Amino acid sequence: MARNDIDITLPDLTGRRVVLTGGSDGMGVVMAERLVDAGAELVLPVRTRSKGEGVAARVREKNPAARIEVHDLDLSSLASVSAFGEALRADGAPVHVLINNAGVMTPPSRQVTAEGHEVQFGTNHLGHVALVGHLWPLLRAGNARVVSQVSIAARSGRLAFDDLDSERSYDAQRAYSRSKIALGLFARALDERSRREGGGVRSVVSHPGVAPTNLLAARPELGRDTDTTGVRVVRWLSARGLLLGTVETAALPALVAATTDSPRSDVLYGPSGFGNLGGAPGTHPLYRPLRDLAEADRVWDASLPLAGVTHAWA
Repeated sequence: MARNDIDITLPDLTGRRVVLTGGSDGMGVVMAERLVDAGAELVLPVRTRSKGEGVAARVREKNPAARIEVHDLDLSSLASVSAFGEALRADGAPVHVLINNAGVMTPPSRQVTAEGHEVQFGTNHLGHVALVGHLWPLLRAGNARVVSQVSIAARSGRLAFDDLDSERSYDAQRAYSRSKIALGLFARALDERSRREGGGVRSVVSHPGVAPTNLLAARPELGRDTDTTGVRVVRWLSARGLLLGTVETAALPALVAATTDSPRSDVLYGPSGFGNLGGAPGTHPLYRPLRDLAEADRVWDASLPLAGVTHAWA
């Protein structure tokens, strides 16, 4: 249960197939548990199989009737995304909800994906663009809701279309912010196109506020051997109920976005407390970098070829 009685009641999701990225850690685990408890059939694609199986075991221990599948998926490899999409398309079951929740944050030095993209832009943005493309037939079949998780880091800044992969200049925080701005703009373009073409898919944008997740924790594979000062401060404030959210409350905005009866693409689903850092889930105005639909179209046009899914909307 979330702190201070901040919680939501999910609708009955029996018969709904949900794909959740980033479901083996932090708020993703909370989302996984809540979705299954509401009756959803959960597809859990993970980079580390053992962590995914651990979450599945934990869910089944609490709920023996849980329907949960663990799949391999590395969003930093477009080949891996393609293989996952092929496996689900072969299964043929419609997807009713896709939550693009996984992400990496601020490696100290520039790193690249399997295809050579800057790792934050490649994972947080292009990996999810590719995922939507490869699952598109199943999403259309399920009249799906696509929820893309951005960050308060998307409040300011703008994309550099001549340096999307930060090859000329790399700043870890700026690259993270740009990856989330790109994802949010893609999500808006996706909703506009689907509504215009009668595709039945709705695309909305959420963010978790600030909570003590592992995004800023020690990640040796990203070149970060110890926890950052930032994550230590976040843990201290969160534990004392000051300004920020908890892992449990951070999971709620995406769950609201995924299940509300009246989805809106012109707002952000996020915490409603001071500065949208924590508190009960609600909606608030889109961050300025996410408002321009012409910019969203530009992101769409630039991203599909890079993600290798131009054919998905042909």
